[in-house]
Amino acid sequence: MATVLLCATPLAGHVGPLTSVGRVLAERGHEVIMVTGSRFADRVADAGLALVPLGGAADLDERDPDSFTPDRHRYRGLALSRYQVERTFITPLPEQAAAVESVVGSRAVDAILCDGTFAGIIPLLSRPPGRRPPVIGIGTMPLAQTSVDVAPFNSGLPPMAGRLGRVRNRLAHTAVRRVLFASTQRSARRLVRRAGGALDHFVLDISRAFDRFVQLGPSEFEYPRSDLDPNTVFAGPVFAGGGDVAAPSWWPEMLADGRPVVHVTQGTLDNDDFSQLVEPAVAGLAEHDVQVVVTTGGADPEPVPHEANSRVARYLDYDELLPRTSVLITNGGYGGVLQALRAGVPVIVAPGGEDKPEVAARVAHFGVGIDLRTRRPTPETVSDAVLRVLADDAVTDRCRRMARAMAEYDTAATLLGELDRVIRSCDRSHSES
Repeated sequence: MATVLLCATPLAGHVGPLTSVGRVLAERGHEVIMVTGSRFADRVADAGLALVPLGGAADLDERDPDSFTPDRHRYRGLALSRYQVERTFITPLPEQAAAVESVVGSRAVDAILCDGTFAGIIPLLSRPPGRRPPVIGIGTMPLAQTSVDVAPFNSGLPPMAGRLGRVRNRLAHTAVRRVLFASTQRSARRLVRRAGGALDHFVLDISRAFDRFVQLGPSEFEYPRSDLDPNTVFAGPVFAGGGDVAAPSWWPEMLADGRPVVHVTQGTLDNDDFSQLVEPAVAGLAEHDVQVVVTTGGADPEPVPHEANSRVARYLDYDELLPRTSVLITNGGYGGVLQALRAGVPVIVAPGGEDKPEVAARVAHFGVGIDLRTRRPTPETVSDAVLRVLADDAVTDRCRRMARAMAEYDTAATLLGELDRVIRSCDRSHSES
């Protein structure tokens, strides 16, 4: 059995998939150590993993975004993306690197599985393979890999075919690297050097730097790339189970109601202002013959407005809810959208920040729902989108095809196979040297 180190940026959408991966490894008898934020100690322990908590600026708490992104309201579009990248992923790099070094410098680690946004792995990656454990990157958001076939990540621009599309992409990537993210690259290079490494690639292209990169999503929900890095493999999504979420008192009533279920969520983080999406959805659907089921991601349900056809809970078991859902309305969390598509549920996205514009753009591009292209839709916009989706058999058919494609993936087998492959390759290298 192997000793495996997991590294995850302390955001719920990143820690959740990595702890699920860790649970799979631990159940197979591997010793698993996880470097992530201290607030996830209970989740890490419940998965059977040992925690090495991050310190300093790296131990951020997404429930308090003002503590690490206080000026986010000043920015829009790619400028907002740059600010979030710098504050969330680049600034924590030294403390992340120190936590990784504290593990690999004190014990024999057979392999590292690293969240693809965990920039603190870069100093270690800059060492020759024989002087470090093999490192597998894990993609927990849409694939952020530069390509001649796609626009810059977080632009929200869908693919454009032909020569004109390639020209657009080339110019946009040049602008991102040389202008918009130039200061980000300089900061990352300086911090990596301070941690004893070297940065020889564009920091947002870290997926290409890993020994292998396992994307936790289906290729059917990713833009085709003629220049996809050969280190990249699509494993399909990994999900934690429904857990111990107790059904609310109104659950039997909902099951007995024959109207379509429209589920509304702003995810697990962006729940301090329900006027963004939940309130317009509840208001816009109040007079329609549907059931509106809202989850608050743990936030207090009391501020959520109630209508005769709406119900609210902090959490619900998605394994129970989604098979009964006709439409999901969301701010675009990657994991939640994949869970809906696995169940064949069409998705309406009012994209928030981070990677959510990219999720929304993929929903529209693959025809599995609607991108509202705003994080604050009007009630009329939401109700119109729901009626369009419910009446569109083509969307339903595409969602069912996506669900069938996702069912073909064996995520655990792919992960275990890649882990075994890099460990064996490392062992061969050591025996030959």
